[in-house]
Amino acid sequence: MNDDLTTGQCLCEAVKFRKSGTFEAFFLCHCSRCRKDTGTAHAANLFSSKATITWLSGTDRIRTFTLPGSRHAKSFCSTCGSALPIALPGADVLVVPAGCLDSPIDLRPTAHICVADRATWDNDLDAIAKMDGLPG
Repeated sequence: MNDDLTTGQCLCEAVKFRKSGTFEAFFLCHCSRCRKDTGTAHAANLFSSKATITWLSGTDRIRTFTLPGSRHAKSFCSTCGSALPIALPGADVLVVPAGCLDSPIDLRPTAHICVADRATWDNDLDAIAKMDGLPG
């Protein structure tokens, strides 16, 4: 992934950013907190201890929620709710939700994590029907 061309934005396109530096890991987290954050089976987040984010627009719309008594935090657009990059408090690591990137991601997921906490319905998903669009 060319660092100079790695860009992303929220769904309403109000918040835009550019990432500089490389990602070191790409985790698919199945913990209950990440499932609640995303409303899906897992969060897909890229991690870096060296990369930085330059906000290009919409910084006034960025909100952050930190779960009290934990290091679990999420940044999001206050208009559309899209997940946005966050520097985790006290961890010196940048976390970038894969879905907010517009540039291609060359790094394959490193691992599924917290699988012991995965949703009961998150099994054998490759066996169900696949559709290229919405059900008709």
